[in-house]
Amino acid sequence: MTYKGYEGIVRFDEDAGIFSGEVMNTRDVITFQGLSVRELKRAFQESVDDYLEFCASRGEKPEKPFSGSFTVRLPSQLHRRVALEARRRGKSLNSYVIARLNNEAGDDFGAGDSSS
Repeated sequence: MTYKGYEGIVRFDEDAGIFSGEVMNTRDVITFQGLSVRELKRAFQESVDDYLEFCASRGEKPEKPFSGSFTVRLPSQLHRRVALEARRRGKSLNSYVIARLNNEAGDDFGAGDSSS
């Protein structure tokens, strides 16, 4: 389930007969539940809207789902090899890593990004 860039994952509790979900692409805890798919979707959207309104009322920026940056810690030898390979190919380390990740993911996300 996706709404305003937020993605929800859903479980079905067979014993209770209820769907429960959580927004998975934020560190903040956003949950929702419903007895039917329609109710679940509505609860998901309302929970995201409530979260955004809560942040606004406190003057805080809501956490963006995936800002586009993350930190990866590598063994120093791997860091060296990857940096040298990027340089050999005339790319920044960032654009080289993006290209390799795109190749592994089988998609073309951010292929034009060449920032370091």
